[in-house]
Amino acid sequence: MNRTDRQFALVEELQAAAPQPRAARWLADRLNVSIRTIERDLAALQRSGLPVYGDRGRRGGYVLDKERTLPLLNMTPDEAVAISVALRELRGAPFEAAARTVLDKLTSMMAEQDVVTAEKLVDRVRPVTAAGPRSAVPKQVQRALDTGRVLRLHYRDRYEHETWRTVEPMGLLHGPRGWYLLAWCRLRDAPRGFLLDRVSGLEVGEEVKVDRRVDRDPSGAGAPALRKAG
Repeated sequence: MNRTDRQFALVEELQAAAPQPRAARWLADRLNVSIRTIERDLAALQRSGLPVYGDRGRRGGYVLDKERTLPLLNMTPDEAVAISVALRELRGAPFEAAARTVLDKLTSMMAEQDVVTAEKLVDRVRPVTAAGPRSAVPKQVQRALDTGRVLRLHYRDRYEHETWRTVEPMGLLHGPRGWYLLAWCRLRDAPRGFLLDRVSGLEVGEEVKVDRRVDRDPSGAGAPALRKAG
């Protein structure tokens, strides 16, 4: 039994037993391999994000959290290439790190030869258009969007005027010049787009109490008109 088939079998055994644990010795005897091999396979599954936990209680063994699992995916090299190329376009985006980890999870269950084949194919796929700006989204901006908090920021507009703004983040937009923060500007009492390359001095503040969704404005007239900050 190769590594991929063995790991599929391991997951099936743990799913069948859950929420009860399975001892490493029991799994090793079941799959006719050594305990060390079982522990190595389980460690690889854990690194791929599978919710397998070691239970050191009286009965001992490994437990799979069935509520947090989906059926294992068995991708072909072509499918892996398609996903890899698509995720590669997220470089510089807020989800770049997540894109890398999800690709690792998806390929961790593939046969080693299929991974090698996919890597060779990915290396031959190149964009034909010039790459646009890849400016990063600051962590404070991501945190404010995730937690629903205001941001205090120092902004330099296109006329080189500098101001401090307190804004209520609404979303992120990507344009020819890079990433924009779409936010409700309390100084202008209106929605504004802030080019993140012109933002500095970010501070996360209190929780936002007003609904400022991107697709809705207080008058109910539809999406707010976006203007560059000024």
